[in-house]
Amino acid sequence: MKRLARRRFASWKFLTCLPVLLIALVLGPMPVHAQARIELPRTGLVPDELAVIINDSDPQSLKIGDYYQKARHIPAANMIHLSFPSGRSALSRDEFQQLKMEIDEATPPHIQAYAVAWTLPYRVACMSLTSALAFGFDERYCSSECGPTRFSPYFNSSSLHPVGDHNIRPAMMLAGTDFEQVKALIDRGVASDRSFPKGHAYLIITPDKARSVRASYFELAAKELAGVFPIEILETEAISGRHDVLFYFTGLADVPQLHTLDFLPGAMADHLTSAGGQLTDSMQMSSLRWLEAGATASYGTVIEPCSHIQKFPFPAVAMFHYALGESAIESYWKSVAWPGEGVFVGEPLAQPFAPELREIRAGQFELHIFSPRQRRLRMEQSRSAVGPYKPLAQRPLISRGANIIRFNFAEKEGYLRLQW
Repeated sequence: MKRLARRRFASWKFLTCLPVLLIALVLGPMPVHAQARIELPRTGLVPDELAVIINDSDPQSLKIGDYYQKARHIPAANMIHLSFPSGRSALSRDEFQQLKMEIDEATPPHIQAYAVAWTLPYRVACMSLTSALAFGFDERYCSSECGPTRFSPYFNSSSLHPVGDHNIRPAMMLAGTDFEQVKALIDRGVASDRSFPKGHAYLIITPDKARSVRASYFELAAKELAGVFPIEILETEAISGRHDVLFYFTGLADVPQLHTLDFLPGAMADHLTSAGGQLTDSMQMSSLRWLEAGATASYGTVIEPCSHIQKFPFPAVAMFHYALGESAIESYWKSVAWPGEGVFVGEPLAQPFAPELREIRAGQFELHIFSPRQRRLRMEQSRSAVGPYKPLAQRPLISRGANIIRFNFAEKEGYLRLQW
């Protein structure tokens, strides 16, 4: 198994090759005030590409689905309705296969990801529900006798179209113990969009050595993301009294002092332990406790994973993709190499670092952009919306972290395309 792990991770050198991701951006939609003549690169999923799965037999699921559709302006055609007995932790393989057929038939071809509007069930036999939706039920994504599982092609991928690139639709559960908690979660996700939060990342090395196996990568994460996020690596059981929590990655069976923390909208947080993904019936701390404390996304395993680091999020990978402007579902999913046994919970479309273009006065624009790497802004101009586009000499520098770039562009000058 150790030889397999070395072979897996020698092939990607995940942090040193991260800048390659920047060349894969393609064009996408912009805010209405700038959309007509200025285009920005696509950085993440948009509401039109997300389908919401609802269980009509679960009253809370119906309320969550309805609220989320309105909050995120999800098209009616993207709402997928099922009906099956609720209240169980797990579906059998056969039950899931029948539901998956219904979901596949109802999913429009352009859909890239799923939001699941319920808390139970969270598991399909040996797989998490979110992974079973993404990959289909496949026992190769389950472990036997604490072994490895199948590798996710989406791990640390530059893909912005998971269906076309990898033939998967990642899923995330809008989960909570009651509707009001899920509503608050959704509201935090919406509030996080383009907010460029000035929060800290806390990477915690706890006295629990078995659950702190991610600590071996913490120093490298801090080095690679220096100047992007303030990162604190602490050797302690838990943090308390912090009011700027944007990322919190730790390893404990039960994390204390969550009630003393303030999580910023869009925050990610999880604890490496065996049963965090057993959302409602775990002998350890459920991942839902992070959402209740104020996080916007979390993760946990639904069956015994053993201490394979590949079955849990790599903090640096999640933070890097978030900094690129990707959504919570994309960033979190890309951070787990073997996600078959792990369930993703939270608000999928949260995008705290998506770029924003503002017209501050007629013909004068202000671009707010966040970046995990120093690079140059490429500006291309055309008289026609379909091109050809010609590069401008102006190439402003984009620094690591938050940037504000101002430029002039009058309507009579045609069309402008921005790339980085």
